[in-house]
Amino acid sequence: MITFFKLKVIIDPFCNQERANGCAIVSHYLIVLCCYGSGGVCALVDLRSLDQKRLLDSIFSRAAKGSRIVKDPEPLRPDYIPPKLLFRDEQIAAVAQIVAPILRRQRCSNLLLYGKTGTGKTATARLVLKELATKARDLSLSVCLCYSNCRLAGTEYRVVLDLAEAVGVKLPFTGLSLGEAYSRVASQISNGNLNLLVVLDEIDFLAKNSSGNLLYELTRSHDMLSPGSVSLIGISNDLRFKELLDPRVLSSLGEEEMVFPPYSVEELRLILEDRVKLAFNEGCISDAALNLCAALAGSEHGDARRAVDLLRVSAEVAEREGSQRVEERHIRIALQKMEQDRLVEALRVLPLQAKLILLAVVRCETTPTTGSIYKTYTNLSERVGVETLTPRRVSGILSELDMQGLISADVLSKGRYGRSKQVSLLVPKSLILDVFAQDPVVSSLV
Repeated sequence: MITFFKLKVIIDPFCNQERANGCAIVSHYLIVLCCYGSGGVCALVDLRSLDQKRLLDSIFSRAAKGSRIVKDPEPLRPDYIPPKLLFRDEQIAAVAQIVAPILRRQRCSNLLLYGKTGTGKTATARLVLKELATKARDLSLSVCLCYSNCRLAGTEYRVVLDLAEAVGVKLPFTGLSLGEAYSRVASQISNGNLNLLVVLDEIDFLAKNSSGNLLYELTRSHDMLSPGSVSLIGISNDLRFKELLDPRVLSSLGEEEMVFPPYSVEELRLILEDRVKLAFNEGCISDAALNLCAALAGSEHGDARRAVDLLRVSAEVAEREGSQRVEERHIRIALQKMEQDRLVEALRVLPLQAKLILLAVVRCETTPTTGSIYKTYTNLSERVGVETLTPRRVSGILSELDMQGLISADVLSKGRYGRSKQVSLLVPKSLILDVFAQDPVVSSLV
């Protein structure tokens, strides 16, 4: 028998399939190819014969010694704000100019920041907020700053809880109406003559998934509050979300707008170089791997967040393999893993109606039209006892699934019979069915 400790065996617990770099798992046997010098050996190991205690002890002991590649994981986190935000000086200055009046105790213009994911919108806003808070403290000003991610908050009420914390009001987690909760926040602002600057990240989530009452209250606050003020910075990667807003909200919310351009491949490479200096031990990534990482992220609309995330996952892959540095192959393995994880998560968090509509697409022919999808969807929704949406709303959800990259929905003109959408899946049917099989409602249809 060949024991585990005489071989360089890699078992990656993050692999979704029974396979790992340099080895293959067939049933309970591990096939390992070990190469050294000009020779090599292929070994067949019975996993049932391995001492689990020794195996776990080996893994944990290696982890306790620390990372050979990463010296500080913090700069690789998605919410990390670097000391200097590269290639965003113009945007930082513009946002700072817009919010600066708050330091004179004046309300500043509401601002909307647009741009694709990973173009620096959130980082720019949070960096400006951080420096603004420092300056306000130096000047002893009663400026209150609030950052809230609307998608993570989930509801309008939880966003109000974030506002309340910023102005020093304690609200119960439940038991109050939205109007009463916001009224208490507004009273605190007025009574304390406070100037509140609110950053609503992923603001489109509120527009799509709530009543819109909170946005209306916030945008009319400058007319209702005296003294005190509320100013807004909204962040979105969906330029179309304004179509969902009440016209009264839109006129006040979009006083100023700014679009963030995607990063170029060269800019992404320099951003990655900067993060490598902060996070990696010296010499722990090849130039070819760094170039590939930047090129892959650049080909997907210049997403710096994805580039850094790819760098992080690549380092994890290399660590588990026992490599001394990140190479091109680690980047490619990490990309496959991230894409699989992204699709699984995107499918898992879909609202129930969206899952039913996507399942209807799966059940239809190769390239179904809106009409056939709606007919199948109606049948599915009735089977699980869920309210059936109107054809117009189903068409809207198909557009949302298209924007998420789960389907392709092309508009077809049928002359005097109007228009329809021809839909094709961009995700394997098997993956959709596997994920939906875990849903407590939809699983009965899979």
